[in-house]
Amino acid sequence: MAAPAEQPAGQLPAARPVLGLDGLRGLAALYVVLFHCWLYAFPGYPRSSAPGWLDGLMFGRLAVVFFLVLSGFSLALAPARHGWRTGGVGRFLRRRAWRILPPYWAALVMSLVVAWFVVSPSHYGPPTAKSVLVYGLGVQDVFTAPTPNGAFWSIGVESELYLLFPLLLLVRRKFGAAALVAAVTLPVIALGVLAPGANPVEGANGLTAHLAPVFVAGMAGAGIVVAPERVRRLPWGWFAALAAVPVLVLGAVRGFVWTVDHYFWVDLAVAPAMTLLLVAVATGRPAVLVRLLTTRPVRSLGDFSYSLYLIHLPVVMAVIHRVAPHFVGRGLPTFCFTIGVALPVSVLGAWLFARVFELPFKRNRSWRALVASARS
Repeated sequence: MAAPAEQPAGQLPAARPVLGLDGLRGLAALYVVLFHCWLYAFPGYPRSSAPGWLDGLMFGRLAVVFFLVLSGFSLALAPARHGWRTGGVGRFLRRRAWRILPPYWAALVMSLVVAWFVVSPSHYGPPTAKSVLVYGLGVQDVFTAPTPNGAFWSIGVESELYLLFPLLLLVRRKFGAAALVAAVTLPVIALGVLAPGANPVEGANGLTAHLAPVFVAGMAGAGIVVAPERVRRLPWGWFAALAAVPVLVLGAVRGFVWTVDHYFWVDLAVAPAMTLLLVAVATGRPAVLVRLLTTRPVRSLGDFSYSLYLIHLPVVMAVIHRVAPHFVGRGLPTFCFTIGVALPVSVLGAWLFARVFELPFKRNRSWRALVASARS
């Protein structure tokens, strides 16, 4: 085996790839596409007109929560192996910006074109000049403006969490995982108890504070991956299943609509199960799940999952509002038509989009390397 290349002083080597994580990311992105096909085909969310057998598609918010848990987990793997240090705050932030901004800005341009000339994504009207500024800077969790793409709310949240990540690592390094989780989670719980009317919902501002605990849960889980073998060999898959049982039972008893109406608490309650699932996959168990997640189709989907998340919603809305009415009736026929048209178009479009706007920036860490790669 060849030795890893030396790193410049003060910099951390990238974390070794963990099998299965890209597959999970790809499946979560695919679920978000299905959720939006369901959401816009059947009005009245969460009390929609959809048939009951499709109710399992109404939890798109939880897929985004999973993305945030997975993001915290993935970003913390390399620091966890090196004393919970970033290898340089500036370097970390530059690499995050290089990784997420080029495809995001390209998708923003695409979304603006669709919103202005095809179909508006918001009942507040088409995007404005303020929308371009707010979403271009990624500050949509702080400032309100008509959205060019309803999926972009989470990008603002994730960007703020990236800015906080070095501070969160510092707390983890100085005080431990329990202190980090408590410091971030207890204020959110207090807010939910003392000011229940202030609980933010999807699309509102100020979601970062509420969703920070799920990101931190992922960070805490990364420490298990680098723990001694006796810890790694514990049945983390079973622990994940046990952690999920209370949330599933409560949702089944109270109903799906109740679950959606109480996302503030459900987000927090489901984060431990999601974290333990990531730990299980990262430690290679259950093996059958890891094999599924590392099959070529699932792994390939994970490779361009970010692009799929960024561009699918304008495609879905254009099909539902501008194409489907010419061919099928409302409701279930529109949903089936959208699945048959928008889903493959979104996946193929995301694959092509990623080849231009995402993968080159993922494979090359600088403009010089990018230009050299393009010339070769």
